[in-house]
Amino acid sequence: MSYLYQIIETEEQPVLVVEKTLPVAKLPEVVGQVFQSIAEYLYRKGDEPLGPAFIAYHNMDMENLQVEIGFPVKEKVEGEGEIKAGAIPAGKKAVGYHKGAYRDISPLYDGLSSWIFRKGYEPSGIAYEYYFNSPGEIPESELLTKVEFLLK
Repeated sequence: MSYLYQIIETEEQPVLVVEKTLPVAKLPEVVGQVFQSIAEYLYRKGDEPLGPAFIAYHNMDMENLQVEIGFPVKEKVEGEGEIKAGAIPAGKKAVGYHKGAYRDISPLYDGLSSWIFRKGYEPSGIAYEYYFNSPGEIPESELLTKVEFLLK
């Protein structure tokens, strides 16, 4: 599969997130619950997510994966309980898109990482995945995911 990679520059983006440290095997069961709890919290406040759900990966330790699971919001919103206000930092980012099952996303990560270094950039160590649709809505082959590396 071939991928299109780009360097973009963005402003800081307010978000609501839940931070978790967990084995990657637990991620699928936790993610849906967290997305639902944040969406319900926003709706109770008379608000809604600004864009697609995302997961920020702070490491790639598959037994102790440190993630932030959340949604972008139009302005800073106070959290509640485990839901915290945060932000996706401003700056340069390398992005690529994957169409297909989540389990098949590794080639995008490998290709994007190589492309970043060939272009002379250095990743910060944080990767974001944005989910434009979900497995409950469409076939796996149609899932669209944006991967974004923050650059130093």
